[in-house]
Amino acid sequence: MTAASRHPRLTYPATRHDAQVDDYHGTSVSDPFRWLEDDRSPETADWVAAQNAVTFGYLEQLPFREALRNRLTTLVNYPRTSAPEQTGPWLLFARNDGLQNQPVYYIQRGEDGESEVLLDPNTLSADGTTRVAGLTFDREARYIAYMVSHAGSDWQQIRVLDLATRTDLTDVIDWVKVSGIAWHGDGFFYSRYPQPAADEGEFSARNDDHQVFYHVLGTPQSADQLIYHDSEHQQRFHIVGTTDDERFAVLSISDRGQGKDGNALLVKDLSVPDASFVPVWPEFDDQMAVLDNDGDALLVLTNRHAPNQRVVRIDPQHPDEASWQEVIPETNEPLESVSIGGERLLASYLHDVTSRVISFRYDGTREREVDLPGLGTAMGFMGERSVTHLFYTFTSFTAPATVYRYDVASGASTVYRAVTLPFDPSQFETRQVFVTSRDGTRVPAFIVTRKGLVLDGTNPTIMYGYGGFNVSLPPQFSALRVAFLEQGGVYVQANLRGGGEYGEAWHQAGMKEHKQNVFDDAIAVCEWLIAEGYTNSERLAIQGGSNGGLLVGAIMTQRPELARVALPAVGVMDMLRFHTFTIGWNWIADYGSSDDPDGFRVLHAYSPLHNLRDGVNYPATLITTADHDDRVVPAHSFKFAARLQEAHAGPTPVLIRIETKSGHGASSLAKQIEETADVYSFIFSAMGVSPTGL
Repeated sequence: MTAASRHPRLTYPATRHDAQVDDYHGTSVSDPFRWLEDDRSPETADWVAAQNAVTFGYLEQLPFREALRNRLTTLVNYPRTSAPEQTGPWLLFARNDGLQNQPVYYIQRGEDGESEVLLDPNTLSADGTTRVAGLTFDREARYIAYMVSHAGSDWQQIRVLDLATRTDLTDVIDWVKVSGIAWHGDGFFYSRYPQPAADEGEFSARNDDHQVFYHVLGTPQSADQLIYHDSEHQQRFHIVGTTDDERFAVLSISDRGQGKDGNALLVKDLSVPDASFVPVWPEFDDQMAVLDNDGDALLVLTNRHAPNQRVVRIDPQHPDEASWQEVIPETNEPLESVSIGGERLLASYLHDVTSRVISFRYDGTREREVDLPGLGTAMGFMGERSVTHLFYTFTSFTAPATVYRYDVASGASTVYRAVTLPFDPSQFETRQVFVTSRDGTRVPAFIVTRKGLVLDGTNPTIMYGYGGFNVSLPPQFSALRVAFLEQGGVYVQANLRGGGEYGEAWHQAGMKEHKQNVFDDAIAVCEWLIAEGYTNSERLAIQGGSNGGLLVGAIMTQRPELARVALPAVGVMDMLRFHTFTIGWNWIADYGSSDDPDGFRVLHAYSPLHNLRDGVNYPATLITTADHDDRVVPAHSFKFAARLQEAHAGPTPVLIRIETKSGHGASSLAKQIEETADVYSFIFSAMGVSPTGL
């Protein structure tokens, strides 16, 4: 039996065609499925129900689906704890006992104190899809402000918890998005949008006019003071933070809707009555992030004249660039982030996509490199200036996230909380390879397999990539991935241009008119895997989410024969209209815009929706999206699915799985397990692989 004959041709729901045609700088582009952009239309709802009926009808008949789900549930059922953050006498951390939909937040007094539940998000909704994030102590450690989101939405609500009584105050802040919580005195700064009009749908609201407010505890939101409002530039983000001593309020403004990839900085000295925000850096072409203040000066992480980033000291009273003092100079390795705690700057560098952490004093004196447990990813090192030790997590593809205690004075690291797994991670191994892309660029990729796996060219293989927005893909542990590796699977994580793995130059090499480099890099990795005997085209799956969903869509339209399976998740598929939905305008900085003639030419050349061709045998495709994704709205996936089902000439299934009460990623652990089981089942079925030992 051939691979193709295993799949009787499915009958897909009929999708209405409209005569919608748009003119882009003299080029006519049809958009027959424009009506699917209306998320509140009864016709769209009927289409979603019909598509899900076909998709789940197909998935439910796969004989190993339930066994895979059970195996995934077993694999992920182990306690997981975050690195504690210390404020005053308190340690705050999150813990999942195993199968809880959301991690529970705990608090304890000192390292030897007894931990107790502070906030359990699982009690906030019946289905476990309410999330809590952004927990932030006030300076006196009397209160914690936190953000709540429902069913995967990016919209958030701020609430405040009294630490003495462990009950919520009456304070409730709505319509928050792209915001921090910056305490100052008896209140905090935050950012929000105006309340959408009653006739605006969840995905039709443009998210314009981002404003900064100050909220005083115990008062209604209607009494909040407007701190910053720029009515002339509706598509900008305005985010306020405060320094550790709450002396300075720092306003970061981005103008990504105009294609600018940096941000401006304004600062207000809160110790001066009636002070105003004054510009420290008024331009938008470079990235600027205030880490903390050092007396009257600010410590700023920037890529100004430093593609790999550096730290400089800026006097806000005399911010001209000529007076900047270098604290941590640029090196040949990208400085990915800097954490502050214990009066130290913990600088995290990437060395071929693995972490190196170096401790500096505020004056730039280099103390030491932190002795990490191995090659992997270290995160954390956050705390107040007065603390004597910090906490961090370390993980790799074969090591679960383990919490370590770092002594600031001596530099010693010790295990603080170990992890016990329901399987043996030593059964698996990782290697890093470097693949030559089409233009000769050296592209790194991690390959994870079971130890001793025989490479006979037939191994089921997933190539996962992202390649955008300066986002790096370092080593990370996933218990869910083990279910694939146990079946002789090969997991490959490619570090493509457009990410931040090698600094801003690597990022810019994969954005706007250079976006094709990202797709070429991923294609080169796939071809290398085949040439080196890991797999073949009939056993290869390509996977990615969000910008990575765009990656999958571009590869499958440019090289439909390359992979057997395509898995675009919550992807940006309509590159001509992405900026017209919610905060899609924010991505113009990376993609460019179809409103510009040159931008249109570039985008139209690779836009997945517009490059599907009739009569082509496309890979078996499982598109995944969710009804509450208000970041990459599901219309992208809806329209792509409708066009793919129309164009596809082969017998393999091309399906769309539309999750409910979920957003830009699974909104609960239960939904994550269910979706992963469906994805693995789809892969194995399409490849003709029958899982064993489940």
